[in-house]
Amino acid sequence: MIGAGAALTATIPLTFSAHGGPSELDRVVSDNTVSPGLAQVLVAPSNAPVVVALLVAASAWFAVRRQWWKAVTMLVVPEIALAANTWLLKPLWDRQLDDHLAYPSGHTVHMVAVATTFACLVTDIRIRIAAAAGTASALIMITAGMVELGYHHATDVLGGAAAALAMTVGLCWICEVLHRRV
Repeated sequence: MIGAGAALTATIPLTFSAHGGPSELDRVVSDNTVSPGLAQVLVAPSNAPVVVALLVAASAWFAVRRQWWKAVTMLVVPEIALAANTWLLKPLWDRQLDDHLAYPSGHTVHMVAVATTFACLVTDIRIRIAAAAGTASALIMITAGMVELGYHHATDVLGGAAAALAMTVGLCWICEVLHRRV
């Protein structure tokens, strides 16, 4: 999972044009857009207030069960992934879109990191499947919305999801190793 996510994140930029414009996949997706009003609704799952609310709710899920290590891990891992994306990955690939670094999508990294951390920490397979299905559905929605609104290319969202998956699974593994040593 870590290797596949990292490999996809590193491979997607090979499809970018020399000036950082849309790839062929980006052009195909942008040809199938939605209305601007609907796009605003579709991007909502990746908006910071929604993601932070889900982050706090997921941490509370573990706190209510007195799983303190998991509650703290739930709060910390997505934020480390978001910071790593903002300060390391975006400058590394330096894909400009209008006036910001677009690859990998930070909104996507944050949303997927929250969902993936939760899925890594819960033990009930049904909850893991529900989290994965909900996240996959949200990714489809936010991709259409972000492309229509000009926030990101589709490959920015795909790269954000892959980067979040790789970083989050790796960070959760590190947290588990640390927890076993304490």
